[in-house]
Amino acid sequence: MMSNLYKTAALFILLFCSVSFHAAAQTNKYKCMIQMTNYTGEGAYLVISLINSKGAYEKTLSVLGPDKQWYKTIKEWNKFYLKQPNVSAVTGASVTGGDRAVRVIEIDKSKINAGYKLRFESAVEDKAYHVKDLEIPLTTESLSAKSDGTGYIRYVRFSAN
Repeated sequence: MMSNLYKTAALFILLFCSVSFHAAAQTNKYKCMIQMTNYTGEGAYLVISLINSKGAYEKTLSVLGPDKQWYKTIKEWNKFYLKQPNVSAVTGASVTGGDRAVRVIEIDKSKINAGYKLRFESAVEDKAYHVKDLEIPLTTESLSAKSDGTGYIRYVRFSAN
């Protein structure tokens, strides 16, 4: 009787570990280094979003800027955010001109090389808003290359974490 109980418990633990490992293996973590241009003014609020193949927001991967009152300055993302206010993306300090920030973002493996994009939006108080400061195809190639921004972001570089 005890032998069967031990076997059942061992089988349950093995199954649980297998499912946990399988779930963890479905995503990759990438270190994302963002280098800002040498603009003057307040710190930039940045949002990194996963954009699906139809051009719609699917998930917020990271928010750089701690005060929710300024999220409205990131206009297009804010429309998505208001529908999903419990964003679990890691927030951090805004980034000022010439500075760099490093964030670790987690990307579902099934989204890579499947028509998705990463969008970097930026806004600075009393300055222009850039809905697509940087938008790159979510491909194996782009995740290993340097990508240049068009607004406050000078460039972004990824490395596997």
